[in-house]
Amino acid sequence: QVQLVESGGGLVQPGGSLKLSCAASGSIFSINVMGWYRQAPGKERELVATITNYGSINYADSVKGRFTISRDGAKKTVYLQMNSLKTEDTAVYYCNAGNLVGATQEYFWGQGTQVAVSS
Repeated sequence: QVQLVESGGGLVQPGGSLKLSCAASGSIFSINVMGWYRQAPGKERELVATITNYGSINYADSVKGRFTISRDGAKKTVYLQMNSLKTEDTAVYYCNAGNLVGATQEYFWGQGTQVAVSS
């Protein structure tokens, strides 16, 4: 099992910045990918960014050039630096971790942190 705890959400004006953090604990030695997803009111959860053990990064088109995902060397924490925030970035942001157990890929979710972009 992997436990994920997010922090860093809040209220920011358009054009501002926030940095989210997600700390993993438990069976972290088998984590092979971590990422961020978000869910706005009335919408489905969508991918924001992911980073693999090998450093391969994927971003949603809507955040390319504005958001940066990173992870510490011990794989315990993943970050999401969000710059040039827009009102449409308002959502609950969820941390996700993929854990390979034998031949089975499991996924775990954090509880989410609210990001509100408003003037």
